[in-house]
Amino acid sequence: MAKMRPGMGQWVGFAGMIERKGYERGRRMKVKSVWVLWLALWMSPLQAQEKVLHVAFSASETGFDPVQTSDLNTAAVEQQLFESLLTYDYLARPAKLVPRLAATMPSVSGQGRIWTFTLKKGVYFSPDPVFQGRKREVTAADVVYTLMRFMDPKNRSPYKFLLEGKIEGLDERADQARVTGHFDYDTPVAGLTVLDPWHVRVHLKTTDYDFGHAMAQPMMGIVAREVIEAYAGDTASHPVGTGPYRLGRWVRSARIELIRNPNYRSEVWHFSPGNDPENQRVAAQMEGKTLPRIDRIDIQIIEEAQSAWLSFGKGELDILGIPAQFSPLALSGDQLRPEWVRRGIRLDRIVEPAIAYYFINQQDPLLGGMTPARIALRRAIFLAMNDGEMMRVIDKGQAIRTTYPIPPGVAGADAQYQSLLNYDPELANQLLDAYGYRRDRTGYRLQPDGKPLEVRYTTGLSSQDRELDEVMKKSLDRIGLRFSSNKLKFPDIIRAERQCQIQFRLSAWIADYPDGDNFMQLWYGPHTHENNASCYQDPEWDRLYEQTLTLPDSPRRDALYHRLARRLELYGVTKVSTSALRNVLSQPWVLGYRAHPILPSVWNYLDVEERHEATP
Repeated sequence: MAKMRPGMGQWVGFAGMIERKGYERGRRMKVKSVWVLWLALWMSPLQAQEKVLHVAFSASETGFDPVQTSDLNTAAVEQQLFESLLTYDYLARPAKLVPRLAATMPSVSGQGRIWTFTLKKGVYFSPDPVFQGRKREVTAADVVYTLMRFMDPKNRSPYKFLLEGKIEGLDERADQARVTGHFDYDTPVAGLTVLDPWHVRVHLKTTDYDFGHAMAQPMMGIVAREVIEAYAGDTASHPVGTGPYRLGRWVRSARIELIRNPNYRSEVWHFSPGNDPENQRVAAQMEGKTLPRIDRIDIQIIEEAQSAWLSFGKGELDILGIPAQFSPLALSGDQLRPEWVRRGIRLDRIVEPAIAYYFINQQDPLLGGMTPARIALRRAIFLAMNDGEMMRVIDKGQAIRTTYPIPPGVAGADAQYQSLLNYDPELANQLLDAYGYRRDRTGYRLQPDGKPLEVRYTTGLSSQDRELDEVMKKSLDRIGLRFSSNKLKFPDIIRAERQCQIQFRLSAWIADYPDGDNFMQLWYGPHTHENNASCYQDPEWDRLYEQTLTLPDSPRRDALYHRLARRLELYGVTKVSTSALRNVLSQPWVLGYRAHPILPSVWNYLDVEERHEATP
């Protein structure tokens, strides 16, 4: 919150008191000088005061080494701490790639196989003791080192898929490290060439015109080798990047503070608003301002939606994605309620480029495997899931039903796809009966061999998760399956997924980049222990998926995507459920906010005015 200046009256009184004491003329002159100095400070621009943006996360962060993270909240912070070569235009819709750390868009030749990047000069990492007081400039060698880290086996990067199988010689370097236990960062890789300190060339194995999207991800933020090596074993606690902010105070799972990076270059807010009235409003507020405007970003971890909702209502939070259970209090249909409009609060509303999807661990001892009985069991579970009830009870109507693994607004999406796994408890019961899952005297089903059968659903700790448990139990009761809830904190859920220890979960994936490959890779066998939470291993599925990697967005690739989606349903691997509506509220003193479909955070593009009292 902006610090208030002392009232003028009390200073006048202080000066007058000194005058009345009858001090000698010289002392009066000193007092007058103090008064003039204070008046100059009082009249200084508002920008001289600290500007703070207050936001909240509903789940904990997982650490700030970009190569090791995959959750959205952590990516939102990393978007501010680090800079990737490319990013997305703030206002352009559909999303448009633009340079970030690169000086220009890359030169692409060799039929999409050779990408040459030119770096901006005079870009420095944020201060850190590792640099021993000197300013450390970013060079092409840092880009090469950053890309190599994704393929270092010891990092177990969940985003290795962005580079795996793509860059000449890089997979072979990773294979060598798996044998020797040491990744060689010093010997050049054929596909990564430092041309000079400001130019780096990436040579791909095959045509890939979408490679630029990979280079725009927050986890592709460029790091300095000496920092990573100095903090080996604890890199997640020592993020040092070139972004507009650096990490200040950090209380794990409670509060994250970002403060201005004093080494950040001066940039100017300039984006074309086009014909969109909201974009034009934002541009009128921000055009020509130097960035960043905000001095400190205060991020609270507030897992309970009600607490976040109340904090926003009292003006303690500046921006809030409306928790689904509170959308009836904020919205009337798709419009903001009049009482919120009167307070000057704004609503930003988009369909998320995301899917909510159920997955079942294909390696689970009870539900996994490819026998007909296990496949029937998994399909029955998915058929019992009532998506309409889920949207009504959990999403409070703030979602749309989707059935395809690629959501609306992303290249490769198909709104006409007809799922085999729509809600049908009658068919689910028939499947279970046919494959020997008989009921015991309590009405719950047993395994075909007569052993107990219980479905263990993993969820978080919030009140909404408790509601979700109730809906899930009700769904499984319809088909006679016992339900148990496995409650974990979000970081623990992510760790368990990567270890193939989650049996059944409703998960979500939001687009890192607006292309279908970003979603289909979720079931690619080699991505097990990374982001293939289903732990799905299917050579035929992998073979078809690998064919899509060589194709642009086209009918031929779409046809392969259809085969992949259908195979996931036939084998009971996944059921796609919904795409959420993102409703974001911002306080009247927040300037420049627009919800972006791809960027996980946009705080560096915002400004805040002096706060006003909010009336609950």
